[in-house]
Amino acid sequence: MADDLPAGLTAPPRGPLTPGRNLAALTWLRVGGPADWLFLPADADDLAGFLAALDPAVPVFPMGVGSNLIVRDGGIRGVVVRLGRAFAGVAVADGRVTAGAAALDARVAQAAAEAGLDLAFLRTIPGTIGGAVRMNAGCYGHYTADTLVSVQAATREGRIVTVPKADLAPRYRATDLPAGWVILSATFAPPPADREELVARMAAQLARRDATQPTDRRSAGSTFRNPAGFSSTGRGDHGQDRMAWKLIDDAGLRGARRGGAQISEKHANFLINAGGATAADLEALGEAVRKTVLQRTGISLEWEIMRVGEPIPDEGATDKPR
Repeated sequence: MADDLPAGLTAPPRGPLTPGRNLAALTWLRVGGPADWLFLPADADDLAGFLAALDPAVPVFPMGVGSNLIVRDGGIRGVVVRLGRAFAGVAVADGRVTAGAAALDARVAQAAAEAGLDLAFLRTIPGTIGGAVRMNAGCYGHYTADTLVSVQAATREGRIVTVPKADLAPRYRATDLPAGWVILSATFAPPPADREELVARMAAQLARRDATQPTDRRSAGSTFRNPAGFSSTGRGDHGQDRMAWKLIDDAGLRGARRGGAQISEKHANFLINAGGATAADLEALGEAVRKTVLQRTGISLEWEIMRVGEPIPDEGATDKPR
């Protein structure tokens, strides 16, 4: 039995553990190769026991719903951990909201609004709370760290710990969560607000998003970070002319393509799978955009989409966008 398990394990966990699981269907862009192992823990104890037994040399990659992710075509070495329903609960008590890492951001925003608490900015952010915390996700001038109190996480060694916000050092699209740690839940202390006002605001945000972003296409949200003037809280003081979408648009790259990958014609900072794209197509187009913008403006765009895994050997990535 041990020969059929990741190194270090002598018995299977309670949750499903699948070798060679292709990850493309688990990402919004629908690209990517297989993970050596995909593990869906039954609960926190199952995850902790698994991590404690796993050989420390085996990499661990926590994955949510893949809404801000490119998995390269060669797949991911090690174990991908994906949390399911056991980690998707949302509880509201004493002015605080505690959400499981697998809870969808939109659901957390709605549950908070029902209780008269303002996490409305989460309503339009695709993905789960675990990813929102890990990347300090935000929109409309609000960021996950603004109301975050603490997170519960499983360490790579299999301990379950509570981490206060300060120890995460949240900043623009980043935190200091150690590699291989898996966020289990997050607790927020949102400001109170009128329920009806929150419902109306969320509806307006959804309408604004759908009018300006390609929400009907396969994308992974904003491709590049806005490049200038951001503080540690994630707020910016730059003008619109330095927004990533404007730099890309001014470079004449709106609608540019490589293979099945395309820069959205609706929003120039969205990379979409227009049909049949590979991860190599998407990443190569993004890199070509970065090169063109750098040559034109001297500004180096940084990826906001997380790119993980290995390319297929000898993949080409030299075509210019067209």
